Amino acid sequence: MSISDRLLGKKNVNGKPHIEAVAPSFALPGGEVRIIGKSLSPHELRRPSVRFGEVEAAVLISSDDFLVARVPEGAASGPVVVGTNGNVSNPHSIKVAVPVADNLHPVTNPALDREGNIFVTFSGSRGQKTPVSIYKIDTNYNVKPFLSDMMNATAIAFDREGEMYVSSRHDEAVYKVAPNGTMSTYAEGMGVATGIAFDREENLYVGDRNGTIFKIARDRQIFVFATLEPSVSAYHLAFGPQGDLFVTGPSTSSFDSVYKVDPHGTVSVFYRGLGRPQGLALDVDGNLYVAASLAGKRGIVKITPQAKACLEVSGNGLVGLAFAPGKSAILATHSAIHHIAWGIQGLPLLPE
Repeated sequence: MSISDRLLGKKNVNGKPHIEAVAPSFALPGGEVRIIGKSLSPHELRRPSVRFGEVEAAVLISSDDFLVARVPEGAASGPVVVGTNGNVSNPHSIKVAVPVADNLHPVTNPALDREGNIFVTFSGSRGQKTPVSIYKIDTNYNVKPFLSDMMNATAIAFDREGEMYVSSRHDEAVYKVAPNGTMSTYAEGMGVATGIAFDREENLYVGDRNGTIFKIARDRQIFVFATLEPSVSAYHLAFGPQGDLFVTGPSTSSFDSVYKVDPHGTVSVFYRGLGRPQGLALDVDGNLYVAASLAGKRGIVKITPQAKACLEVSGNGLVGLAFAPGKSAILATHSAIHHIAWGIQGLPLLPE
């Protein structure tokens, strides 16, 4: 490095911007990403240009060594470049989630059957009867009504035989739904029934928003499995590779926890420091992914088995996720479903 380079530090001698990293490198349209590099700010007091492919982005914060940009609507996976003083930076790759369906109202994770079809609730406000309770999105992303007779369909889970189970936070019940949409009551008296998940033995666990996690055995006997603080909206459940149940439930705090409940029902705090944590899922390595805010930034937060957290996907309004075939994922916001090529192998919800 020359003496002039040392004196200028991060400023490139030729003034050409250079991108070193984009974080996070996965985002939904509308999500905010930080672009780190050199010479990213023009000489004059004006903002640089940032383009995601051919689409220009809004620049929210601008400095010489980092920018914050909002991923624009219409952006696709591909290169990001920064332009300053007539110069364009090197391209840096980012993966942008693809919209699959909108005008929906999920309140937790979507669910996939063994053929890869996506099922998502149109939950509505509590006590609201919606024309369609659950939509089915096939592998070609065709969206069709699947179930119409359930009030406030909340969470969906499949057992090992491929049978669907759905909680209703209005009816205080869990229903079993046949492939033709025929509905029968599986368990009642679940309080404000929200998140549901199966363990390896196919016992079904149900989160009651008032603070109880119920366990329903295969013979339909119901037990109180664990007790937590009440949630302001819902509980969300997912099992880890060691058989521990992970639970989120947003409260009135902006510094909420992810709880871990061992197979005996003992509750501990696995991670504390998330804003409104909601749907969650795990990968084969035991990393946990939660729709939440971390340090004020909304998206999908990755938490390692050692309880180290980082923002993995940037995006607003996320309420849940589900891993999909091909190391991809389905992401749910308050009103839409997106697909993202993530490169992560999800943990099977029911190991063989």
